[in-house]
Amino acid sequence: MDVTDVDFEEMYQGKTPIGEKIPWDIAGPQPAVVALEAGGGFHGDVLDIGCGLGENAMFLASRGHRVTGLDGAPTALGRARETAAKRGLDITFAQADATRLEGYEGRFDAVLDSALYHCLDEEQRHAYVAALVRATKPGAQLNIFCFSDEVPENFPIPYRITEQNLRETVGNGWTISVLEPAVYTTAMSREGLIAAVAAVSAGEPPDPTALDALDVDEQGRVLAPVWRLAATRA
Repeated sequence: MDVTDVDFEEMYQGKTPIGEKIPWDIAGPQPAVVALEAGGGFHGDVLDIGCGLGENAMFLASRGHRVTGLDGAPTALGRARETAAKRGLDITFAQADATRLEGYEGRFDAVLDSALYHCLDEEQRHAYVAALVRATKPGAQLNIFCFSDEVPENFPIPYRITEQNLRETVGNGWTISVLEPAVYTTAMSREGLIAAVAAVSAGEPPDPTALDALDVDEQGRVLAPVWRLAATRA
């Protein structure tokens, strides 16, 4: 399995070597997103791009924000709609191409990208950043969490993102106000992460040394190094 070419629809259906475990599905909002919201990082109409199962979108909606969740995986969106309905939350979930965002021109005041940017190759990133400009209003706030180049080499993610990449790519259309290291909570224990690495490496045992160096939270979930970026539409 080449993690630079992940089929997210298959992943949400459990049809990948790592089975039904979705590494970023922590059955609740991402703690970094909770902290960002508490600090006033969202206002007006909010786009959760690459929303997946919708936990971040549902958290933001529960805090009184008007939220639209967009993703490319129909299975994830179906499950998100069901969960939101059970919780009595009014959220629009729809399928969309993040590099185009047709039909959403001038719509949003704030954007959350919780681990989508690092899934795109460089050509896609430029198209994505331009699409976000088109989909937002003047002065809109963009918030990105993406895996950094501090992530160990055998950690199964599509791309590791450098500070320079974010400044050059996102800086084309957005004025960056915050770009700092942070951590992202995964759904995996260290043992689960090592097993996932072995699975995507066709059973080849990984070297656990670098993975063991990653911190875990109080629940034993691995914390991965990310960049936190905040920017305003130029």
